Amino acid sequence: MGPIAWRSPPWLQRLCASALIGGQAIATIMRGRIRLDDVVEMMQEAGPESLSIVVLVGMAAGTVFNVQIAAELTERGAASEVGGILAAGLSREVAPILSAMLITGKVATSYAAQLGTMKVTEQIDAITMLRTDPVDYLVVPRLLALLVMTPVQTLAFFAVGIFSGRISCESVFGIPPQVFWDSVYRWMWPSDVRAMLVKGMVFGLLIAVVACGYGLTTEGGPKEVGRSTTGAVVVILVLIALTDVALTSLLFR
Repeated sequence: MGPIAWRSPPWLQRLCASALIGGQAIATIMRGRIRLDDVVEMMQEAGPESLSIVVLVGMAAGTVFNVQIAAELTERGAASEVGGILAAGLSREVAPILSAMLITGKVATSYAAQLGTMKVTEQIDAITMLRTDPVDYLVVPRLLALLVMTPVQTLAFFAVGIFSGRISCESVFGIPPQVFWDSVYRWMWPSDVRAMLVKGMVFGLLIAVVACGYGLTTEGGPKEVGRSTTGAVVVILVLIALTDVALTSLLFR
């Protein structure tokens, strides 16, 4: 009896295929082959159409996170540090992670479903027959849109979260606005904002590459489109968590 051949799991095969597709898309961008009209259209979907949910969740997260912090610090006589701890926590972890997860749920699912449907209905084959590279035509605009809009959404999440925290500090705990902002200025560094935007860009790249890769590697019928979309979301969330650990270790040493 011969040796048993080892086969890599399907998710790993599709993840590797997604990485190759992402590499091709980045190479196309580096060569300057960009369709600006398509990029603007994708930015509309990844930006303004997704902003409302980011703002609402940012408001809730900033308020809840701040109430927890303020309650503990007020009991210990350190109410003057509430704003700084909130700002540091939002900028370093909460805003990038939650924004990326929201974009995954709103935009990545759309990308994977759109491209998966095009693949199973043979629209991708038709594009190829017209001598158009589907990666250049379909993936590059989506990747650029998320590279730009994910940091913007992250910054919006942070801004809304910090202002909702300021309001809850004053209305619930009676902390004056000046005390709150003074604490923010003491705790926040320009490097925190840069790190937040870097995380946003990296997460946006991951979301676009995996979502588009899973969509373009969909095989079978319409039922597989749903499986591809679900698989893409699961892989993206795992990669975001692992990447966040690595980025935090590098950016906040």
